[in-house]
Amino acid sequence: MHVATDITEFSYLPAQAEATGASVPAVERLSLALPDGRTISALRFGSAPPRVTLLHGAGLNAHTWDTTVLALGAPTLVLDLAGHGDSSWRDDLDYTPRTLAVDVAAALDAWTESPQVVVGQSLGGLTGAALAAARPDLVAELIVVDITPGIDTSAGPAALREFYAGPTDFASRDELVDRAITFGFGGARPDTERGVFHNTRVRADGRVEWKHHFAHLAAQSLAAHAPGDAAAPSLLSASGWDDLTRTTTPITLVRALHGFVSAADAEEFARRLPDARVVVLDATHNVQETAPAPLADLIASAEASTGL
Repeated sequence: MHVATDITEFSYLPAQAEATGASVPAVERLSLALPDGRTISALRFGSAPPRVTLLHGAGLNAHTWDTTVLALGAPTLVLDLAGHGDSSWRDDLDYTPRTLAVDVAAALDAWTESPQVVVGQSLGGLTGAALAAARPDLVAELIVVDITPGIDTSAGPAALREFYAGPTDFASRDELVDRAITFGFGGARPDTERGVFHNTRVRADGRVEWKHHFAHLAAQSLAAHAPGDAAAPSLLSASGWDDLTRTTTPITLVRALHGFVSAADAEEFARRLPDARVVVLDATHNVQETAPAPLADLIASAEASTGL
């Protein structure tokens, strides 16, 4: 394990903190070598051992949680899932929750000292469920954000699939920002610029490309099939229900009012998991970006209840 020294990625934090009335905690990037030669990368906020671990959704990265972490103000570990951010891509293209959870367990074994409040959004939520089922010693409480197993997400991410199925490299980040705004993503331009910066890298030839593997896989799928067929690999499966029902720690589902989980989906979740709690927040699917303060309050409450 080693700590990377490049802190350019943290240059946006002071402005985000000022906008939310928070202070910027100590933060560092971590990298862990895995037995198969890949690496898992993470951000560690705070100087004390982490008490909260955050897992992002498909096509995102650890920095999607920045504003939530600032609002939370607690020692936090934020992972880049395999194939995302600064973590290695998988040669076998297996980005299903149970496979991703193996990496998460290795990271928690290396970087935490006590069971965590694990918060996972979308793909990260199902990964958190797989982790809690397989390694209950690592999870004090599980918060699943705007996802349930087997949910029909075909309507929600259609535009996103089209967006990622386009070019995978660009002349500049500004070109990509313009494309994102054209598709209606990212909100205000400064927010879009920040998101694009964190989700891209500059290649040796000077071209800018997506960091996450899914954009490249979507483009390959588009080349091999008819337009409109491009999509990330299938990530959701019925095994998620098995993982959730096997989980012995407290579970909360956060349903975004304008997200992917419908009222009927939430009712099914409550029926299958009668001891779980369901909370509705006025947010879009990326709750950590559109309702960071309420989500941080929910996480803080869970942290306090665990006695960590």
